Amino acid sequence: MKSKQRASRPYEDGLDDRLKNPLYAIEYLNSILEENDADLLLLGLRDVARVHGFAKLAEQAGLNRESLYKALARGKNPRIGTVLDLLSAMGCRIRLERRKTSSRRKIA
Repeated sequence: MKSKQRASRPYEDGLDDRLKNPLYAIEYLNSILEENDADLLLLGLRDVARVHGFAKLAEQAGLNRESLYKALARGKNPRIGTVLDLLSAMGCRIRLERRKTSSRRKIA
């Protein structure tokens, strides 16, 4: 007899459930920041904004919804102020720390 397998859920559904938790969303974005990839960060910000509502976050960030969609679109390069406003609306901030190893020239 074959056992009936449960249908799998798309990855985004499970991710969306986890991203509803603000602490998980912050850890998710922190792990993305570790990659030092701007496009990946925009994707992560889009994921969090989608789950928490583009319109709600845009309003809290002082933007209109369309501007937020455009700022987080693939291949875009939003202003740092826009990113900081969005992070603030999400209830988080960026914190810098010294890297353990660096392939780039260090600041004195």
